[in-house]
Amino acid sequence: MESRVLSRAATSLPHLRRLPRRESAANASFVPAVKAIGSVADGGNLIWGRQLRPELLSPVLKKEGPAVLLRPCLAAASSPAEGSDSAGEAKVGFFDKYPALVTGFFFFMWYFLNVIFNILNKKIYNYFPYPYFVSVIHLFVGVVYCLVSWTVGLPKRAPMDSNLLKLLIPVAVCHALGHVTSNVSFAAVAVSFTHTIKALEPFFNAAASQFILGQSIPITLWLSLAPVVIGVSMASLTELSFNWTGFISAMISNISFTYRSIYSKKAMTDMDSTNIYAYISIIALIVCIPPAVILEGPALMKHGFNDAIAKVGLVKFVSDLFWVGMFYHLYNQVATNTLERVAPLTHAVGNVLKRVFVIGFSIIVFGNKISTQTGIGTCIAIAGVALYSFIKARMEEEKRKTTGLSDLQSSLVD
Repeated sequence: MESRVLSRAATSLPHLRRLPRRESAANASFVPAVKAIGSVADGGNLIWGRQLRPELLSPVLKKEGPAVLLRPCLAAASSPAEGSDSAGEAKVGFFDKYPALVTGFFFFMWYFLNVIFNILNKKIYNYFPYPYFVSVIHLFVGVVYCLVSWTVGLPKRAPMDSNLLKLLIPVAVCHALGHVTSNVSFAAVAVSFTHTIKALEPFFNAAASQFILGQSIPITLWLSLAPVVIGVSMASLTELSFNWTGFISAMISNISFTYRSIYSKKAMTDMDSTNIYAYISIIALIVCIPPAVILEGPALMKHGFNDAIAKVGLVKFVSDLFWVGMFYHLYNQVATNTLERVAPLTHAVGNVLKRVFVIGFSIIVFGNKISTQTGIGTCIAIAGVALYSFIKARMEEEKRKTTGLSDLQSSLVD
């Protein structure tokens, strides 16, 4: 086979010549067709593609002869199927070769960053109880990170127009409100209790879908939410760190994130998730600054900063604020990247396990004492969230399969 290729190439090369400008234009439509018939490694493209035409009369060709043109063909002939491992290794990267390992690493980083953020965040509140200002720091560090990333082109900044801005503003406002009220709850009560209350978020999502969006929620989903409500109620009744500020703030956070989900569906766009989150963070930062200045500004200027510096020192105070902001932004970004790699069911299970990790580690690190009823209620609530997430993810997968099948049938009919 190789001898035939060599002989044909040797006999045909002397007749190759540069196409005239008129003839080249006439045959422009022929070149892509030839490219489409190339071999696996597209070796034929290298010979017949336009990028090598100037070399046909180059000094290298006159000196070395036909061999210089045959190199791409020989490289193409040795495809991975014929025993060339180097070609396969060049084509298959690490992410494609070990997808399960990479996905597992994303999950690990998601959990790790989330746990570290919650622990460091609570430690800051123990000596600096100003959740509005800390919320601004979270977003500010993330925005600086995004601006630096855009500057170096990782990722490239997507353009923003007025229509997209109008769609993202409600999402960002809800994101800001939910973020601030979550931090108010974190500062007021134990981290484990806040996350137990936030386990009610699926209940608010279902209620909003039923009564605001007009979507029909199956009875099985409503029944799966009963353990969540019961478990949160049990945990709240005997929570040692309970206070109404922490409880109400966590509930407002649930409602805010529910509306964020509703507005996010209306703001569907082709922009990548990294750029969207960056723009949302910028708008949310602008929203969070005024209440922080109004509600906490006077106290911060009078004694807040001085008290924190006196307790832990200036260097630790500034470094804690910087790192808690970095962990907040990175865990949200890694969470987005993780969820893009897995199916809805895996996402749902992973989200439940993340909450379990956060609650467990916060109890261990801070030594929070919980009553037996609170522990049982928390377990019931988490189990209810897992059941709800499982049922909803299965329904979404079935809906997507049905939609995909109907689209395929309609395309076949067309």
